Amino acid sequence: MNGSGEEPRAIPRGRLVEFVRLIFVLLFAAGGYTVATQVGSPTTTRTLLGVILGSGTGFVLGGVLGRQTASAVNEMEREFRRVPAPELVAGTMGLIIGLGVAALASVPMFRLPPLAAWTTVAFVYVTLGYLGYRVGRSRQAELFGLIGLKPRAAGAAGGEIAVVDTSALIDGRVVDLAKTGFLTGDVLIHDAVLQELQRIADSSDPKRRGRGRRGLDAVADLQKAPTVQVHLVEEAGVADVDAALIRLARERGASLITTDHNLSKVAEALSVAVPRLNDLAAAFRLPVGPGDELTFALVKEGREHGQAVGYLEDGTMVVVEGGSDRIGSEVTVVARNVIQTTTGRMVFAQLQGSNGS
Repeated sequence: MNGSGEEPRAIPRGRLVEFVRLIFVLLFAAGGYTVATQVGSPTTTRTLLGVILGSGTGFVLGGVLGRQTASAVNEMEREFRRVPAPELVAGTMGLIIGLGVAALASVPMFRLPPLAAWTTVAFVYVTLGYLGYRVGRSRQAELFGLIGLKPRAAGAAGGEIAVVDTSALIDGRVVDLAKTGFLTGDVLIHDAVLQELQRIADSSDPKRRGRGRRGLDAVADLQKAPTVQVHLVEEAGVADVDAALIRLARERGASLITTDHNLSKVAEALSVAVPRLNDLAAAFRLPVGPGDELTFALVKEGREHGQAVGYLEDGTMVVVEGGSDRIGSEVTVVARNVIQTTTGRMVFAQLQGSNGS
């Protein structure tokens, strides 16, 4: 899935199969012609029969191998879509280095008998080339560092890579981050997350159904945001969505955006960066300190007797001592204490003119 929500076009399967089949038909037809003219006395009937038999054999084998080739190519295309550009570039660099080493190592091998020499050289090229590709992908940071580049700067335009989980999409603030430019670059959404949102949206519980639809709407809004590029990551057989998201973030060198406290703790334990949406929201709230005067409306009773609760414009909760009889009206209070909790900031205050007793 790209930023416009469209799936990239796969290589046309039928055309590739027919192309491979055509090559096999031509090769086997030429082979049949060669056999018919070289074995025994050549006649028109023998030559024509050899060409027909060779073409038929090539047609059958070409169809079988063509379909296998098309499946392999499409699978490789899907795999390459899952791999970030920096990893592909680093893997290609490692492949080139591996082939260079193989070329040097194979020089003395040509002194062996021809059959043993070519077999050994082919094995060395395949093995060292594949090894170089794998090592290049795993050591991409060091390879880019040799030429003074950072992997993300080389592969992601103007932003970073972020994996978004179900809770963050339902929360919805990730869309605001993208629209305001605080979230840029590539956003990865695992297909298991979409399936989870769809199950929630199909729930018989109206509240769960609303949350699921809100999450699906957030995906659509992210695709429209100009600062991010949304990519759907497909993976079959996912039993644990949280584990799949952490694994995806580690493999891509991405951060994990979530409002799930337990998931964020596990991710941090595995060295995955987890931006805290609540901390970001708190950082942009107006500063409030002891002695500041605040004006707002009291909306409900507090936990303790006589307390009332109100909210500032930025969502900060204020607990007012002795304000229960003023619920529903606007009051002016003086802040006494400000504490930071896991869900945000909380202010304890008293009515203006009160001595706090």
